[in-house]
Amino acid sequence: QVQLVESGGGLVQAGGSLRLSCAASISGFSIRRMAWYRQAPGNKRDLVATITSGGSTNYADSVKGRCTISRDNAKNTVYLQMNSLNPEDTAVHYCNVAVTTAYSRTEFTYWGQGTQVTVSS
Repeated sequence: QVQLVESGGGLVQAGGSLRLSCAASISGFSIRRMAWYRQAPGNKRDLVATITSGGSTNYADSVKGRCTISRDNAKNTVYLQMNSLNPEDTAVHYCNVAVTTAYSRTEFTYWGQGTQVTVSS
């Protein structure tokens, strides 16, 4: 009922850019918030950026000024533009969506399969 399809990951050199995309296929839910997380080997999954359906955004301190999260509500798609990448940004990046139903304000979250971002020195 909720599926997230991610794309845009890859290998770039330090200082390069990537744009990640996550398209949400939903039925019977309303998207409240979409987000990007990342997880490097041996690390926990950390929040990168979030955006609400109304366009409010939040960023992790580590990516402020380098990343921009945006969304196309009509397409249920969230993007993460990443600039000035460095090797510390190397991680599997996961899309996350928080949804509600018409009858409840309780949020349910779903994860994408992840897309690898690798930044070489």
